Amino acid sequence: MALVAIAATDGMLHLELALACEAFAHDPSGLADPWYDVVICGPHPVRVGRFLVEPDDGLDRLARADTVIIPSVEDVDGDLPPDLLDAVRAAHSAGARMVSLCTGAFVLAAAGVLDGQRATTHWAHTEVLAARYPRVRVDPDVLYVDNGAVLASAGKAAAIDLCLHLIRRDHGSTVANAVARRLVVPPHRAGGQAQYVTTPVPARDDHPLATLFPWALARLDRPLTVEDLARQANMSSRNLARHFRSATGTTPLLWLSTQRVRRAQELLENTDDSIDAVAEAAGMGTAATMRRHFHRTVGVPPDAYRRTFRATRSTVG
Repeated sequence: MALVAIAATDGMLHLELALACEAFAHDPSGLADPWYDVVICGPHPVRVGRFLVEPDDGLDRLARADTVIIPSVEDVDGDLPPDLLDAVRAAHSAGARMVSLCTGAFVLAAAGVLDGQRATTHWAHTEVLAARYPRVRVDPDVLYVDNGAVLASAGKAAAIDLCLHLIRRDHGSTVANAVARRLVVPPHRAGGQAQYVTTPVPARDDHPLATLFPWALARLDRPLTVEDLARQANMSSRNLARHFRSATGTTPLLWLSTQRVRRAQELLENTDDSIDAVAEAAGMGTAATMRRHFHRTVGVPPDAYRRTFRATRSTVG
């Protein structure tokens, strides 16, 4: 997915466009070769929020891209530019991976790209999207959805989550984590996490879970239970579940499962350990258990994941 084309037309907002440019700008790890070639495509110099953007190429370039990104539009009730919709349809027909950020989902929906697909957008506009485009299966409660060739994120910060997810899909966890460190953002929030939570991450040192997360991450190789986590946090299991939902948008067990798969990804990419050893180090017990959880979460078996990303490493240098 070397060529990333970001659409820019009048009436779009600047934040998601800037986030996409930053995420795919360069590889801080030096491990991914080739990296992405990023171009901004538009009909002419366009007003994006309060900024004037000069595109690198016209909208027809979208049809020659590997990945097309549609940033958010300011007015979801306004008329969408016909040349943008035509360019999106052409890119989709040409086989490009189509990505919407925030209300960019309205562009993909209007172009017919989201017909029959799961999608999401900013929580304030999910009902409008579902009502206007009944053939789109709108999920209002997730950060992003990945249908393979068509992806959509919720609003604002969720856009960077989806960009990191794409980098992780293309280049693996090590590279995605390096990009996240450069951007000073969390390396991974699962797409199924709730869009709107009271406190996305513990913001204070005295938060009830502030010390629990690093404690658990240091012990992923152990058979941790919800009761173990609750005991460490000095609270009941029910109270723990309530704090977890507030802080992460998910349950303690799902959070643990996600962290274990992430640990397995890193070990598969960066070590020659056997699948059994990786399963044990990631706290998934046996290779059979790991294969089941890994395939369900990542979409491929651990053996195939290792071959893909170790081969990527071997081409560098």
